[in-house]
Amino acid sequence: MSTQATTTIRWEMRCVSSLAKVFPDEELTHGEHGAGSALRGEAYSFQVAYRLPEAARSLWTRVTVASPGWRGTLTAQAVGLAPSALPGYGDADAHVLRGKPGLFPDPLLPLGPGGKLRALPNQWRALWIEAVAAADEAPGVHPIEVRFMNDDGAAAAAETFLLDVIDVVLPEQELLHTEWLHADCLATQYGADVFGERHWELLEAYAATAAAHGVNLLLTPLFTPPLDTAVGGERPTVQLVDVKLTADGYAFGFDRLTRWIGMCERVGIRNFEFSHLFTQWGAKHAPKIEAEENGALAKRFGWHTDAAGEEYGRFLDSFLPALLAYIREHGLEGRVFFHVSDEPREEDLASYTAASERLRRHVGELPVLDALSDFAFYERGLVGQPIPGSDRIEPFLEAGVPDLWTYYCCAQYKEVANRFFDMPSARSRILGAQLYKFRMKGFLHWGYNFWYSQYSLRAVNPFETTDADGAFPSGDAFLVYPGENGPVESIRLKVVREALQDLRALRLLESLAGREATLRLLEQGLETPLTFRAYPREADWLLARRGLVNEAIRERTSRQSPL
Repeated sequence: MSTQATTTIRWEMRCVSSLAKVFPDEELTHGEHGAGSALRGEAYSFQVAYRLPEAARSLWTRVTVASPGWRGTLTAQAVGLAPSALPGYGDADAHVLRGKPGLFPDPLLPLGPGGKLRALPNQWRALWIEAVAAADEAPGVHPIEVRFMNDDGAAAAAETFLLDVIDVVLPEQELLHTEWLHADCLATQYGADVFGERHWELLEAYAATAAAHGVNLLLTPLFTPPLDTAVGGERPTVQLVDVKLTADGYAFGFDRLTRWIGMCERVGIRNFEFSHLFTQWGAKHAPKIEAEENGALAKRFGWHTDAAGEEYGRFLDSFLPALLAYIREHGLEGRVFFHVSDEPREEDLASYTAASERLRRHVGELPVLDALSDFAFYERGLVGQPIPGSDRIEPFLEAGVPDLWTYYCCAQYKEVANRFFDMPSARSRILGAQLYKFRMKGFLHWGYNFWYSQYSLRAVNPFETTDADGAFPSGDAFLVYPGENGPVESIRLKVVREALQDLRALRLLESLAGREATLRLLEQGLETPLTFRAYPREADWLLARRGLVNEAIRERTSRQSPL
C-alpha cells in the first residue's frame, strides 16, 4: 500500500491482479499483486486500485503509464460500473460475489482528454493497465510505473508493477473460438443503415476487437440469424446473400458475402460459421429470407414456412449448391462451418433429423456444428460436431467424441465456469486450463453484443440494462458495450482472453515437455483432478499456476533444467 501526500489530498493505492473486482462500496480486500510474468507477444493485465479517503469532492488527476525501453503497448482504462438488476438466478451456487442487485465493475472506459481521470471521494475504484509485450520485447524485468499527476506536473501518487518478460513468443491460438457478433444490434444501436458504409465501419471495428481478444471464427449472416427471436417475431434483416426469383428459379448474389469475408480477413479472422438454416429450439421453420421478385424485395421465408416443406426444400436445393461453388471458388474449404438449429431438445428429434438430413445431402463432409447437450443427437449421427454445454459434457467425453467443443450460456450457472457480473473473474479464467486438459477443439458463446431484450422484442441500452430485460444474468448477453465509433471493452472480455492465453501457454509447454508432464504440473497439489465442475476457486491459485507454467517454459527453452 502506498500513501503519498500532496498539499491537501492523500491517495490510497494498491496494485491488484486482473482477477480482482473492485467495488466502490466495500473495503478493498484483495492483496497486493505487484509482479508477474508474460511471454513475448502476450497481453498482460493488472489493476491499480485507488481511493480518496479524505476528499470532500471529486478530483481530476492525470494518469501516466510508462516503462523505460518498452517496445510493446501500454494502455490505461478506467474500470467503470454497470448496473445489474439480475446478477444471478435465485438458486445460484455459493461461488458468487454478492448475490444481490447493484453496481458491478465491468466496462473499461477511456480516460478523459489529456489522460485525466475523475476520482470520487471515499470510493475504491480501479484502473485497468494492459501491457502487450512486442514479439521482439527485451526479456527480463520491466518496471511499469503508474502515476497520478497534479496540475503542476508533480506526482501525487504512484505504483510500480514489475513485469518479467520471458524470451519466448506465445504461439498462435489453435482453439476455434466464436463469440456471436449480432450485426443487427449494431445497426439498431447506432441508427445505421444495414450494410451501409457506417454499418460496415462498425462491423469492422467490432470484429477487430473480437479478433484481438481471441475470436477467430465469426458468425456470418447468410440470412437473418433465427436466434433468440420470439415465435412469429422478427429481428432486423441482416442478409448477406442476395436472392432473386426468376422464371428459371432462384439466382444468388454473393457480393456482400465477399466483402464480409474480406473484412474478417483484414482484421485477422479466417474462419466463418454460416448462420443457422433452420429456426432455434426445434428446426421447425425457415429463417427470415428476403427475395426480389418482379423488381420488389419481400420476405419469402420465415415463421410461416414449414422447414420440411417442399417450397423451402426447393430453395435449399438451389441455394446450397451455389454456396458450395462459391466456397470452392474462393478457397474457403476447411474454413467454413454450417449450422442446422441452435439448442434443439429431445422433443425436437424428428424435426431436427429432417433438417439435418436435408442439409447433409448437400454439404457432405463439410463440418456441421450445433450447440446441443442431448447425447442422442450425436449418437444418431444427426450432427457431426456437437457442442454440449460445459455442465452436460461428460457423456460426450466418455464416448470419446473427436474434436469436441463446448459452450456455456445462462443455463450453465451452477458449479461450472461462466462470466456473469456476480462471478469472480477466476471463475472465467479457469476455462483455459479446462479447455487444455480435455483437448477441446473449439469454444462457442452466443453473446458478444446482444443488446436486445430476450426474444428480441425491443432494443435496450446496455449501459443501463445488462440482463436482457431480466431474462439472463448480467454478463451473459454481451462482452462489449457500444462506444462512439466502436466497442467499449469489459473486464470480462479481457479475462476471457487471459484464459485463452493460458491455454496457448499450456500447449506450448506440452510441445516442450510432453503432455504428461504438463498435466502433472497443472494438477500438482489438487485434491481431485481438474474437471469442468471441480477446479480451484481461488484467483491466487490460477496466478501462481500460470507463473509455474511460465517458469517451466523458460527452463525448457533455456535448457537449464528438466521439468
